[in-house]
Amino acid sequence: MEPVVVVGAGPVGLVTALLLARHRVPSVVLEADARRDPSGSRAICFQRDVLDVLDRAGCAGRMIARGVTWTTGRTYHRGDELFSVTFPDAGRGTVPPWINISQAEVEGYLRDLAAAEPLIDLRYGHAVTGLRQDERGVEAEVAGAGRSGAVRVGTVRGGHLVGADGGHSTVRDLLGIGFPGRTFTDRFLICDIRADLPFPNERRFHFDPEWNPGRQVLLHQCPDGVWRIDWQVPDDLDLDAERASGALDARIRMIVGDLPYEIVWATVYRFHERCATAFGSGRAFLAGDAAHLYAPFGARGLNSGVQDAENLAWKLAFVRRGLAPPELLASYDAERRAAALENLRVTTRTMEFLVPRTPAQRAHRLESLERARTHPDPRTIIDSGRLAEPFWYLDSPLTTPSRPVDGFPAEPGAVRPPLPGVLCPDGPCVVSGRPTRLRRLFGTGFVVLTARRHEMNLRTDLPHEIHALDDIDGDGVLREALQAGPDTVHVVRPDGHLAAVLPTADPARVTSAMHRACGR
Repeated sequence: MEPVVVVGAGPVGLVTALLLARHRVPSVVLEADARRDPSGSRAICFQRDVLDVLDRAGCAGRMIARGVTWTTGRTYHRGDELFSVTFPDAGRGTVPPWINISQAEVEGYLRDLAAAEPLIDLRYGHAVTGLRQDERGVEAEVAGAGRSGAVRVGTVRGGHLVGADGGHSTVRDLLGIGFPGRTFTDRFLICDIRADLPFPNERRFHFDPEWNPGRQVLLHQCPDGVWRIDWQVPDDLDLDAERASGALDARIRMIVGDLPYEIVWATVYRFHERCATAFGSGRAFLAGDAAHLYAPFGARGLNSGVQDAENLAWKLAFVRRGLAPPELLASYDAERRAAALENLRVTTRTMEFLVPRTPAQRAHRLESLERARTHPDPRTIIDSGRLAEPFWYLDSPLTTPSRPVDGFPAEPGAVRPPLPGVLCPDGPCVVSGRPTRLRRLFGTGFVVLTARRHEMNLRTDLPHEIHALDDIDGDGVLREALQAGPDTVHVVRPDGHLAAVLPTADPARVTSAMHRACGR
């Protein structure tokens, strides 16, 4: 079997390769840098549903044990708390709603897993400089670094190619795919500091504090006593001058007081809001920052990129193994570009509130912050970042509709009912006498959940397992979460999204739903 060529050995590229290997599909990962060793925290917030994907990739356990768990986010205006949001804890499960851990550390875990996986050929110092496609595959021209500059290494051929090479994607440029959007003029200063601060493990967002008047500051705790601080700063801020003049120390002292601290990392950058005009061309596809860029307030960037990787990996695997027609791959663009546009809509609205560009937007922000002090539910009028969540594929060609979806709660943070296209809820279960949780059954094939025990023989070559809630859900937790009736059947895709919710255990309808979910 020809490998899948993955361009970029960042988190999204490595997750793609690891998930392909789980499906027994080989890959070659090409990274332009001779040694990829990212500095600083970069992305830090990992959401519960994304941790499930990283569990399938093999590193969520280490992340959860190492990371800082948080369940509460607080929003302040001029030092006064406006509101707090508390996410449900893991309950009897093992996956917290949020953990903070640096992208660089997670990348190290993924790199170790990829290096130990025989189906992954990980090559550093291999920059892609050209692409060719034909009806059988993709060929990448590769150059390495020599004494006199780039030196042609040769070509790497594969059946398909995934461009996970970041916001300045070479793959996207070689494919001629547009990347429209905008860049916000205000700059943001990020510092990782190590200090023993008397703050709880919470997300703390400050509008217009006295130590950053007219702008905002975001504070998160990370492992090893490191705190991530994000300041909105003027466009002309010079970080080197801030360090030299003592202004950076003064900024930090406004938060830490007289306590000792150490700067671990600092950077200044602008935020971008962009989405590729297509997520694929022929046999080549884009994922992660190569496909979309969002402002980080809400943690929708890397979390969404990992979900891109899972969506694409299982589809590539099923096509490569002859379980699905090539047409299945068109659904990657249909599903994940829709998710990207939703994330773009949410984060653009956040940035318009955080960084108003017009007099009307500035007036709205000021009025909303003042009204929030007495408003019965200030969360409805204050936008400090709508936090990341999985997208719903109600309109996907792979989804078998079951009932009208009028009134589906699409607003950020709403609880999604378990309809076809929505990510299947999780919960404790017992399989073959061993306690586990439902989402640990997903990943490589379909899972069919029947309400009652049935002798169901499905005439399909698709990999699948059938579980009766009567057998695995002794406490009724899953039955309640799925809103299961006495005879319902839930068909779950390899990526955990519901492909169908059927009223009865009709083998022909179950098979039809599975085949539809594979593009047949």
